[in-house]
Amino acid sequence: MEQDNLEPKEASVKNEVWEWVKALVIAAVLVFLIRWFVFAPFIVDGPSMEPNFYTGERLIVSKIVYTFREPKRGEVVVFHAPAGRDYIKRVIGLPGETVKIANNKIYINNEELKEPYLVEAVNNALTNGEMYNRDFPETKVPEGSVFVLGDNRLNSQDSRAASVGSVPFNKIVGRADVIFWPLDKFSFVNHN
Repeated sequence: MEQDNLEPKEASVKNEVWEWVKALVIAAVLVFLIRWFVFAPFIVDGPSMEPNFYTGERLIVSKIVYTFREPKRGEVVVFHAPAGRDYIKRVIGLPGETVKIANNKIYINNEELKEPYLVEAVNNALTNGEMYNRDFPETKVPEGSVFVLGDNRLNSQDSRAASVGSVPFNKIVGRADVIFWPLDKFSFVNHN
């Protein structure tokens, strides 16, 4: 009689274990798919995006957003750089536009670009008698590409460098959307 009671308990334990195994496998597959196709973590390395992003900050990058549309001006993107690393920069010029930097200002199709995300940094530089933007000759952005700049214009390897140039859409990993580390800096990325 006692033997009969053990068999259903053993079957119950086996069913419970099997359910847990299935749940863990499904969770692992979902994590893999989300990580591979939807979101990716990124760690800021270097001063090129200061004062808006600092070394060691961890970001969530949306990989799917550019499946449905092209990048927009002001968006912060992560892309595969020719140096074999991923860079984080801000989209300044769009396909077919001309970009020029002169007298500390950026011009898109001969119109001055307003950059609300850098007002304080630019004003501080000007107050100290420093330049914020190096001059750069007028350049046309190729179709299917964007012209990107670091927010720290005097210390950034970006589209002004021949080794980087305009970034083709197919090299863009995604858009930086959330700063999640350190916790006290948790915020959504402002793309305006």
